[in-house]
Order: sequence, then structure tokens, then C-alpha cells
Amino acid sequence: MIVVMKADILPESPEVQQVIKMVERYPNVHAEVRKIQGATRVLTEIYLLGSTAQIPQEPIEEFPGVEKTIRIRERYRAIGRHDGAEAFGFVHNGVRFSQDTFHIFPGLCAVDTRENVDTIFRALAAAGIRTTRAGAYKPRTSPYDFQGHGKACLPFLFERAGKHGMQVIAMEITHEAQIDEIRDALRAAGDPTGVMIQIGTRNAQNFELLKVVGSQQDFPVLFKRGMGITLDESLNACEYIASSGNNRIILCLRGMKTNFGDPHRNFVDFSHVPVVRRLTRLPVCIDPSHSVGKKDAAPDGLLDIHHVTAQGIIAGANMVLVDFHPKPEEALCDGPQALLLDELELFVRDAELVRRAYLERLALREQLARA
Repeated sequence: MIVVMKADILPESPEVQQVIKMVERYPNVHAEVRKIQGATRVLTEIYLLGSTAQIPQEPIEEFPGVEKTIRIRERYRAIGRHDGAEAFGFVHNGVRFSQDTFHIFPGLCAVDTRENVDTIFRALAAAGIRTTRAGAYKPRTSPYDFQGHGKACLPFLFERAGKHGMQVIAMEITHEAQIDEIRDALRAAGDPTGVMIQIGTRNAQNFELLKVVGSQQDFPVLFKRGMGITLDESLNACEYIASSGNNRIILCLRGMKTNFGDPHRNFVDFSHVPVVRRLTRLPVCIDPSHSVGKKDAAPDGLLDIHHVTAQGIIAGANMVLVDFHPKPEEALCDGPQALLLDELELFVRDAELVRRAYLERLALREQLARA
């Protein structure tokens, strides 16, 4: 059961303690208090764990400071879209993320040279884009492949981001020590940008790492679905993060590893966008680059990457993570799937067109529902 307190009630308020004192009289019931960033406001929620079926809702809702109670029936206690539970939303470095927003994160899969970082950020700024991806730490299948420049590239990466007005950078980590490296480098640079920590598909069930990123509050988390696990297993991994204290999570669909997806690199799973939005309170991201893995064009002239991006956006995706590179043939990681900078305008305008179509679908549904 979740007890949602009124907007002006803080976790340390006496009204919260009054509710806890009452509910913990019931045997085998434990209360946890959490400060939740909802889509429209910050809320204090009390999670009642254990044998909660014995607890009546009405007496709790009569307590001063209580807005409502929500009976949890689904498995995802922290991230689930339970009846009456508000969707998560948050603002990071001036950029708002929720199930109602939309952002494109074009950028380098892996940071390679200062020149390429500067070229990418300058092009994004000219296109009016303030969000990007840039990999400093790169887990690879082979130990002999490029693993990223690591913390050595963070100073110039953050300096360039500040110069060109990049507000949020999505960046994968592979070890908990890298959180401190990012935090220290940002502080040393004067906090010129914001970082969204990315949990890559290979670490989707690294539960100790999930607990660590969940226990810190400096960075939101972009969680990539595990390439070879079920959606339920991936959502439970997000539950690890949220239950550790950080509910600023975006779930990213990036394709599943199976030959059923051939000739694409992975089987595109963007039909799960509305499923994730229905089951959880999380915003949803799509990664067409790692799903498709190449730059093949359809007979209509549009790349497969464009088509699968449109499939995810028309289904309600809130964020798109996509690879761009000034010279893909020289990229140290995933060059064959990276789009060129002269393809940026088409990708962005096409994505925005599909997003408008999605909003028109919603408006049409509401119009006909009122008729």
C-alpha cells in the first residue's frame, strides 16, 4: 500500500510520523518514507510493506495531511503505475523529463577526439539541441576493442559542453567509482553541464551497481533494457534503483539479442513503449542506433533507423538516443550505425513531425471521447 501525503507535507512532518505510528501497530508491516518527484509536483509517499491486506484504507485517509491511499496489486512497488499513482517526472540542469516530454539525444557513442566532440556539439547547438550522448566508458564484447578514454576525457568533454550550451549528457558507467570521477570532473569544471548516468545493457542485472546508482541523488539514471532478458526482468532491475532511493529513472528500449531480428543488429522492441508507460511511472527512451546497427535504406529512401525511430515516437516515446559522428569511418566504436552531421536536420525534423502526429492522435481521441 502507498500513502500519498498532501503537497505541503514533508517527510519529516509530524503528520507522516502519525501515520507510521498507526500502521506499524499491525503485525508484519513496515513503513518506508520516500520523497517522490512526480510529473507535476514533489510528493511524500509512505510505502507500507508486508501484510498490508489487513490495513483498511479509510481510517488512514482521514488522517490530517493524507491525500489518498493506493492499494498495490502489481509487482513493481516503487515504479509501478498503480491506480491513482502519479507518473514520475524530474528536472535536471534545467531540462524536464516525464511521460509528457520529448527530447532527442544525438551524439557520439564513444568520445574519441577533442575535434569530434567540438564538431558534434557545435552542430547540435546550431540545430537548437541541448541534450546529447557521449560515451567516456565503453564496455565491449572483446577485451581488445576500444574501451573509452575514461576519466581522462571528462575535463575537455565537460568544457566543450559548457561552451556550446549542452545541458544534459547521457553517459554510460561500468563501475561505481566512475560516479565519483564524473562528479569530481564536473565540479572541477564549474558544473558547466548535467550528466545522466546510463546503465548499459551488459549491466542490466548488475544488482550491486543498480543499488549504488539508486542510492545517489546527483544524477538521474538512463537504464537500458538487458539485451537478452525479459521486459519484466528489466523492470525489476529498475525497481532495484528506485527502491534504493532514486526514482529519477528513464527506461531505454534498445533491441533484444536474437536472430529473429536479422538483418538488424537486434530485434527492435519499440512496440513495448506503450507497455512500459502503462505498467510503470517511468518516461521511456528508444535507441534506434543500437537496435538497427547499420545504415541501410528502405526503397522509399529513408533509412531503417528513421523508420524504427518513427515507430517508437508514434507509440509515445519520450526520448531518442541516437549515434552521430563527423567521420563514422574513423569512429572507434559502432561507426557503421552512426549518422552523419549533414543528416542531422532530416533526422530531427522527421522525429519532430512524428511527435506532432502522436500528439494529434491524443487530441483526436480526446475530441471523439467528448463527442
